[in-house]
Amino acid sequence: MQMSRKIAGFLVGVAAFMIFEWINLGFNLADGHPTSFYVVHGVLVAVNILLALVIGTIGVRGLRGPGGPRGSSDPRALHGPAEGVQRPKV
Repeated sequence: MQMSRKIAGFLVGVAAFMIFEWINLGFNLADGHPTSFYVVHGVLVAVNILLALVIGTIGVRGLRGPGGPRGSSDPRALHGPAEGVQRPKV
């Protein structure tokens, strides 16, 4: 399924915002909390940055458009040569 450029751009924007926001939160954690606080927030930061990278990758692929045989409008690109067409023997 092909997504619109608006949606792809939105996904890239959300991913950039998520990365900025979670890295900023990671640097702004104040000292003086128990170790478990930092572990939990570290896991949250790591998981959300990973999600942002996945969302950003999907968005960038959507902006680049269809590529390769999947995006081709030529039905022969997916199924090979039409029936009855013989390939040369090598």
